[in-house]
Amino acid sequence: MNSTEKEIVYSTTNSYSTLNDLTKSTKTIWLVCHGMGYLSRYFLKYFKALNPEENYIIAPQAPSKYYIQPKMHVGANWLTRDNTYAGMQNILNYLDAVMDVEQIPEDKNLIVFGYSQGVSIATRFAVKRKLQCAQLVLHSGGIPVELIAEDFEYLSKDTKVKLIYGTQDEYLDASRIEHESKRATELFGKRLEILPFDGKHVVNVDYINTLV
Repeated sequence: MNSTEKEIVYSTTNSYSTLNDLTKSTKTIWLVCHGMGYLSRYFLKYFKALNPEENYIIAPQAPSKYYIQPKMHVGANWLTRDNTYAGMQNILNYLDAVMDVEQIPEDKNLIVFGYSQGVSIATRFAVKRKLQCAQLVLHSGGIPVELIAEDFEYLSKDTKVKLIYGTQDEYLDASRIEHESKRATELFGKRLEILPFDGKHVVNVDYINTLV
């Protein structure tokens, strides 16, 4: 039996969700990448306490949906270890399309926010497309191993990087926390602020509300 895996290129359709309206009063635009098991429209709930007149939130949707046991809720996944490069290229093309449609004004503050699995998407997209942002927020997720300090040299000297994690996160033991903190320091240097909190692997809304 001769088995061959082949690739094709085709067009596809995906959704994304937004919160509030982009107006002249908008001061900050958020690009927020959810974690595994979320849908973008539900991920927006963590940003509802932000001033709706001044904050516009864009939540891309991970492409691979699946059922979550036992209640069969629908969640989504960004990438797996299988064919990661091609998967990320597809996601980059999708995020490019989102940004093209949204036409983010350059005079607004941009916050790039990744939670859990979304950290890998947010950082890769920022690097690949040289996104100039006021803040890069890495919440409870790992930084891709292939990224190096030179990848982030394009960032403005005023860009702030926040590393947020729960001290009781069930996916982060002490050694992993130490590793990720050390790696983030090596990548971002003095622009990095590490913000631990007393909690598990959950989105910290209190920190979100203090970012602006």
